[in-house]
Amino acid sequence: MDVERPGAQAWVPEEPDLDLMRAAVQGCRGCELWREATQAVFGEGAPAARLILVGEQPGDREDLEGEPFVGPAGRVLAQALVAAGIDRADVYVTNAVKHFRFEERGKRRIHRRPDAGHITACRPWLEAEVAAVDPDVVVCLGATAARAVLGRFVKIGAERGTPIESGGRTTVVSIHPSAVLRLRDSGERSEAIAGLAADLRLAAQVARAAESA
Repeated sequence: MDVERPGAQAWVPEEPDLDLMRAAVQGCRGCELWREATQAVFGEGAPAARLILVGEQPGDREDLEGEPFVGPAGRVLAQALVAAGIDRADVYVTNAVKHFRFEERGKRRIHRRPDAGHITACRPWLEAEVAAVDPDVVVCLGATAARAVLGRFVKIGAERGTPIESGGRTTVVSIHPSAVLRLRDSGERSEAIAGLAADLRLAAQVARAAESA
């Protein structure tokens, strides 16, 4: 066992209760990321949501405020949800990795992608959240989320927008909202948001079909 990354399983409460988990995650030492981060950022949203949206990790704003998707990527996600006709209050939003991984450049903290070891160490939290919410559809926002949920490398361009049956649930893979922020052309950004909204709309349709089945 890696002493730096023993995994989160020892800190995850046995009872599938989101409030208990939200409190317990602050003490997690499942990997080394807790040392530099301000706090762990747990999921938020409807406790019995039909849709769970899984991102990569908290960003700078999320790390400081303690809530997922409240920074620039969160604003993009909010736009896509509105375009898809989905109320954010009806979904549950979380991240594959609960602590912010970054490098310092002057006074700025620059995002660093979590590696496979961080994803594996933090997976018990994500699995516990999914089990507690028990959604019909899990939406993976980006490759890190898809790897955490599906347990394998995922090429977004090849698998996005197609429902994938895994572990008794349906998974829909899409881009991470931060990918939109990297586009400089306003037309490309609008097109990317529309694509993300289309994937979210598909996920909602699959969830409605599962609920009425």
